[in-house]
Amino acid sequence: MTQAPTKQGERRRQELDRVVIRFAGDSGDGMQLTGERFTSATAFFGNDLATLPDFPAEIRAPAGTIPGVSAFQIHFADYDILTPGDQPSVLVAMNPAALKANLEDLQHGGLLIVNSDAFEKRNLEKAGYEANPLDDGSLSVFQIVQIPMTKLTVEAVKGTGLSKKEAQRSKNMLALGVISWMYGRPLDPTIEWLEKKFAKKPGIAQANVLALRAGHAFGETAELTAYEVKPAVLAPGTYRRVNGNQAVAYGLIAASVQAKLPLFLGSYPITPASDILHELSRHKNFGVRTVQAEDEIAAIGMAIGASFAGHIGITTTSGPGLDLKSESLGLAVALELPLILVDIQRGGPSTGLPTKTEQSDLLHAMYGRHGESPVPIVAAYSASSCFWAAVEAVRLSITYMTPVILLTDGYLATGAEPWRLPTMDKLPQIPVRFATQPNVGDQFWPYLRDDVTLARPWAIPGTPGLEHRIGGLEKADGTGNISYDPENHQLMTEMRAAKVKAIEEDIEPLEWRGDEDARVLVLGWGSTYGSIGAACRRLRARDIKIAQAHLKHLNPFPKNTGQVLRRFDKVIIPEMNTGQLAKLIRAEFLIDAKSITKVKGLPFRAGELEEKIVELAS
Repeated sequence: MTQAPTKQGERRRQELDRVVIRFAGDSGDGMQLTGERFTSATAFFGNDLATLPDFPAEIRAPAGTIPGVSAFQIHFADYDILTPGDQPSVLVAMNPAALKANLEDLQHGGLLIVNSDAFEKRNLEKAGYEANPLDDGSLSVFQIVQIPMTKLTVEAVKGTGLSKKEAQRSKNMLALGVISWMYGRPLDPTIEWLEKKFAKKPGIAQANVLALRAGHAFGETAELTAYEVKPAVLAPGTYRRVNGNQAVAYGLIAASVQAKLPLFLGSYPITPASDILHELSRHKNFGVRTVQAEDEIAAIGMAIGASFAGHIGITTTSGPGLDLKSESLGLAVALELPLILVDIQRGGPSTGLPTKTEQSDLLHAMYGRHGESPVPIVAAYSASSCFWAAVEAVRLSITYMTPVILLTDGYLATGAEPWRLPTMDKLPQIPVRFATQPNVGDQFWPYLRDDVTLARPWAIPGTPGLEHRIGGLEKADGTGNISYDPENHQLMTEMRAAKVKAIEEDIEPLEWRGDEDARVLVLGWGSTYGSIGAACRRLRARDIKIAQAHLKHLNPFPKNTGQVLRRFDKVIIPEMNTGQLAKLIRAEFLIDAKSITKVKGLPFRAGELEEKIVELAS
């Protein structure tokens, strides 16, 4: 640890290369807002970062109880990082329940900052404490900073006209001010945001700003230790903070621009996918149309209708909604129309864990429809990669005239990271060729296929001479007439499968990286990317030979997947499910892949993967 140079009169800051901070409090304490504001300031400062919001599913869980605890973790550094951190080095606990729910994760010797005002008898009892942990010596292994946040906040906002209860709600900004001072985060971005957010409630805006400044001043006057984490050295370009849901929305818009087609979203609100609807609804200037449907089935029906009319039809959901959309998705397979179904996975089954992450919809995406109805599957692997995954899903859907499932999960949807804005020349071309005239003499055959892609023509309703029939009944090859002929059904079933299979010629090969002489490959998909990468870094630091690869296309697999897998003696697949990709890999390539599974509603930690990989590799 070194001392960072300072200006005259300023206290010298201890220099760190990385920090993991977790804000935790009651779900009404504004911990998500606090974390997001600190994240924005950190992104503005120039650090690399990754975040992990963690909040209860209830709209308002019982105050002061452990089930009601909401937390937000941020890992920021002066170098490229891959995860939101295994354990916090700093825990900000706004009440006893927040302390009890999160203390086990705090690093030994870590910094614990508590709102001492909240540690009164009733709150202690709600959290299950028989004695005050601030007084009984049980926290002696940590560095403890007790701050009377509630009292300081009420004192700071005097004169705003707010009641005492209203004033206390700003205590999260006081906590943010303290942490901002300790780690040299600028206040201006947060102040500007508060003044804009509460422009119609100037008293609330003033109170929050006063509390923020009071916390910042407390950090200095209380002589807390000050730290510096220098900006990261990133590739040149323009960066912004983005989470996965925002990136999906921007990717869909970018694809719409590249295809020169209007975008239609039919969606029913569901955690954690709703923010895509919210974001897309703000961009009508790009020709985006959004409809909040009455249910999941109506939402996908609207999207299919929009695709039939020549739009890019999109529907967004999570696991329970995917269940409900399955029949209509099968209809889209039969119609052979472009459609993007975005599934933000969460813990199941049934309502399950609405605000917790999981990767358990893979087999559903592969097989969760009656009959033989294959669809391409694209998976994002980081918050920023959600942009590219969305663009790719649209490209494949239009090129091959097929519905495509785009998989992300709750961890990617709400987690944030810096994103370098792409230039237009980096975006793929998405040519669209609508049918304009009959294709067999003076007739139009809606299922006459392209020789390369096997895609059928896309004919806009109302185009003269292109009248044709659509529906869920089996179609005759070429003519599209209803057909019950056994040979035709065999042919059409094989043709739809062959069309999806043809995509393997149009996607990037599977790449692996790591030690050239490694005999063990860690294969992942989706949001395990960061944890796998961090674990492999640790293994290489221990001189353990290891290689890693990550699948972005899950149906079809990249054409060279089998070749890559057979290069290694062992293939290990970490998944936040009970081994679904491993089942597919074993079935497709007859490789005895080993699984590392986790279904706790939380992403893998790099440390736990490191240990399990060593165990399975030996």
